[in-house]
Amino acid sequence: MTNNNFSQVASFIWSVADLLRGDFKQSQYGRVILPFTLLRRLECVLEASKADVLAANEKVKNMPLPEEAKEKMLLKATNGLSFFNTSELSLLSLGQKDIRANLSNYIQHFSKDAREIFEHFKFDEFVGLLDDANLLYKVVQKFATTDLSYGAVSNQEMGLVFEELIRRFAESSNETAGEHFTPRDIVRLTTGLIFNNDDDALTKDGVIRTLYDPTCGTGGFLSSGTEYVYEHNPEAVMRVFGQELNPESYAICKADMLIKGQDVRNVKLGNTLFYWQIREIKSFSHTLKSFLP
Repeated sequence: MTNNNFSQVASFIWSVADLLRGDFKQSQYGRVILPFTLLRRLECVLEASKADVLAANEKVKNMPLPEEAKEKMLLKATNGLSFFNTSELSLLSLGQKDIRANLSNYIQHFSKDAREIFEHFKFDEFVGLLDDANLLYKVVQKFATTDLSYGAVSNQEMGLVFEELIRRFAESSNETAGEHFTPRDIVRLTTGLIFNNDDDALTKDGVIRTLYDPTCGTGGFLSSGTEYVYEHNPEAVMRVFGQELNPESYAICKADMLIKGQDVRNVKLGNTLFYWQIREIKSFSHTLKSFLP
């Protein structure tokens, strides 16, 4: 598939639901389709550096070094990416006989931050359900032939694909899509308002900007803010921070930031309002104590 129209790409991916119908509830479609879409995107992005990473892994795997040190050495072989996979497997080569075990093994060979994404999707649980329904091989083959490389789908278009898939998922599970993402037009308008008085400064040398979204969802505002700054100054340094309560939205946001080279340690899973309340309570308690004898 080489069509760059995000709506057509999303429709093609969502057609996997035809395979799931009967064995899965409509409310479960997205729990299968979204993580497989992410997996295929990661795989396509890594394809160009796969040989270099495998070669580097042969050199470092038996070295008496901490895992963190080995990860740093392997990241150097990715040509600037912030994640990797050291498995020789791919979705296309998982085979049919031992596909569940092979897929699990493939996921475990991702770097730590990428593995965590699939844990929040409870990916292994749904892989087991697919295997029990004799659908795992068919689903894997469908995604293995879907081109989600940079050349076929840009980062911006991939963000729109995820939003469209989430919208369909929300509709099929009777949820409100607005709980998961904000329409792109509103995101762009809000971003413009935030940076409106900063346009001149953004064009200067040595620009560094940070952006925080306390309810970041799938990362739409973080991506839009980054795009806005880079449009004004491609040499600018942009660091984003976010927090999200919904595990699936968080997983998508983290994957998006991972692919775009952001430090995903700055994106956290949790309830922003809850932690804000705790901080306020502690602050109030501390203030109250200062007035007591």
